Amino acid sequence: MNYRHSYHAGGFSDVLKHIVVIALIREMIQKDKPLCYLDTHAGRGKYYLGSEFAKKTDESVMGIQKLFSYYQASKGVRPIPELIETYISTIQRFGYPEYYPGSPLIAEAFLREKDRLILMELQSEEHRILRKNVKGDDRIAVHHQDGYLGLKAFLPPPERRGLTLIDPAFEKPEEWKQLLASIKVGLRQFPTGVFAIWYPIKDLWQVNQFLKSVSSLGLESAIVAELGIYPQDASLSLMGSGMLIINPPWQCAEVLASTLPWVWKALAVNEAGGWRVQMLAS
Repeated sequence: MNYRHSYHAGGFSDVLKHIVVIALIREMIQKDKPLCYLDTHAGRGKYYLGSEFAKKTDESVMGIQKLFSYYQASKGVRPIPELIETYISTIQRFGYPEYYPGSPLIAEAFLREKDRLILMELQSEEHRILRKNVKGDDRIAVHHQDGYLGLKAFLPPPERRGLTLIDPAFEKPEEWKQLLASIKVGLRQFPTGVFAIWYPIKDLWQVNQFLKSVSSLGLESAIVAELGIYPQDASLSLMGSGMLIINPPWQCAEVLASTLPWVWKALAVNEAGGWRVQMLAS
């Protein structure tokens, strides 16, 4: 696999994904019991926004850079959602604007001493850098393996409470089918676990077919949180992205529904695209 998340670090899809991860973890740690966080496609954990990879696409310009500018302009002028304040302070903790943290470091920042992180990364160079970026934290186990296979290997966790982030590269035509099959495996292994699945919005028919397939699994509770910033007819490879959240914790939908309008306002190109937080019908 040739995918490197460095090309996409800090893009508008990362903004959505990491806001959702923070919202989920903050709700889940309200309970005293230990929690296990599992990341199937962990990447390197931290990204230099001045690298040749990041500069080649400059996706952060329409993502975190644009949102951060809107955030600064909003101070004292318009209300800023509390979740956004937390997100901004978190990425600054890891060196923004020079660096941008990936989901492993964001999760690490919120999890407690009694919690654990299981990180999987298949690409050798990304795995090596990931190990370096989380070195010294005894809560974290880093595995050089296919994250899809890790669902069967590591679920359910001994804690019996967990958040699993599935964030595929979507490089292969069969990725949608593989993702659906992996969701089935994860739910069979850990039916009470919380699962957060990222997906691209390129082909609306494909997205709708995927969500329809997931809704046929008989889930007790699931929501979708989506953000688009370009027109649907835009000649771009990515119009928007979404997060499918299975077994969402209490109030997660409400928190995201009060935050995403602000994010869309900050990032939308000529007020194109849109946002939604919606229950997935079974």
